[in-house]
Amino acid sequence: MRLVMIGSGYVGLVTGACLADFGHMVSCVDKDASRVETLRRGAMPIYEPGLETIAAHNVRDGRLSFTTDLTGSVKGADAVFIAVGTPSRRGDGHADLSYVYQAAREIAMALQGDTIVVTKSTVPVGTGDEVECIVRETRQGSAFSVVSNPEFLREGSAVQDFKHPDRIVVGVQDERARAVMTEIYRPLFLNKSPILFTSRRSAELIKYASNAFLAMKVTFINEIADLCEKVDADVREVALGLGADNRIGPKFLHPGPGFGGSCFPKDTVALVKTAQDHNSPVRLIETTIAINEVRKRAMARRIIYAAGGNVRGKRIAIFGLTFKPNTDDMREAPSISIIQALQDAGAHVSAYDPKGMDQARELWPDVSFHASPYEAAENASAICILTEWEQFRALDLQRLEKIVAQPVLVDLRNVYSEEEVKRFGFAYSAIGSRSRTPAHIADLAAARERLVEAV
Repeated sequence: MRLVMIGSGYVGLVTGACLADFGHMVSCVDKDASRVETLRRGAMPIYEPGLETIAAHNVRDGRLSFTTDLTGSVKGADAVFIAVGTPSRRGDGHADLSYVYQAAREIAMALQGDTIVVTKSTVPVGTGDEVECIVRETRQGSAFSVVSNPEFLREGSAVQDFKHPDRIVVGVQDERARAVMTEIYRPLFLNKSPILFTSRRSAELIKYASNAFLAMKVTFINEIADLCEKVDADVREVALGLGADNRIGPKFLHPGPGFGGSCFPKDTVALVKTAQDHNSPVRLIETTIAINEVRKRAMARRIIYAAGGNVRGKRIAIFGLTFKPNTDDMREAPSISIIQALQDAGAHVSAYDPKGMDQARELWPDVSFHASPYEAAENASAICILTEWEQFRALDLQRLEKIVAQPVLVDLRNVYSEEEVKRFGFAYSAIGSRSRTPAHIADLAAARERLVEAV
């Protein structure tokens, strides 16, 4: 089938490349000529494992192309996907749908024949209705259908998620659109991936409800972790017991510094705004957003406390800047609030991230970035693991202990065990156990200072 992807960002690139890998002919359209030229050279503007290889293979075989020509691409297409950004609108937090509606207008001008317009972007309930109105105003009497087909791709594993999805949600209004969407995703039938056909509005809400629920689950285990520290329980054991219940499941029960990224923060806010507009408030989600914001600054205080209670003039090493591993995405990353709070307290921050430092340099011109975690840790009064990149799971702790100013490891992802770290002389602070809190570290640090003075 001939498919067009409007937007060559994260969702558009992954979706376009994977659909081409299924055998479809896909044109990815973007207004940014420099981005299109970059893609034509075979370079990816984002980091996503496996994407560059798949894109290169399908470009070489003629199934995937990149262009700025929307009109020429849309003519004769079986389906046109809208995969543009829907950031939070400045001032009120609603999803900014201007890019979606502009794409709809331009698609309408170019439509020929019975084409399916598919909204892939994350949009509030009712957006598909408005897209249909926009197209109909321009193409009165033309045969077309508007479909909602939200994406459920996790950054860092998006290619795998697309090819082996839990479900494919398709909101349709007519049988013609249903048949076309079934044919587009037919290659996945071999994997027995279920296609869930719903109404268009239900499909739009499924996306927001899914992200909001997962964000709420992350926030829930973070609060349970805080309680564990107060009652001398271990959150890792609690999470294991919770996740063993099939009604709950183990995913997203990993405590940390709070959620970030391109989806959870903006989508939870957008859902709250939609609910308020319809006089049906979602108070659990409102609370989730508030707790998450407070938590990020609280993690900075945890680091300061672990480093002795005062970091003015001290060097703090940050391992991991992106909001999660296997991506270069810095949007709404917890590191942003945490580093700002550390700097506000007078700390000098040195950092290392395998993929995120190019974007991070634009945020922090006064942070020192290094080529390895060991360079970042030199003369540091505390090391903090903020993102659970695999290479941080087997650090040379003996080497680190020799180069730091103070052997303190604040593990905000619970990558290590206390016993393992203490063998190399580190005081250890993780999340969700009283014996691993900053207060415990402060007691150890004070005892160490008394011992040094006595000697």
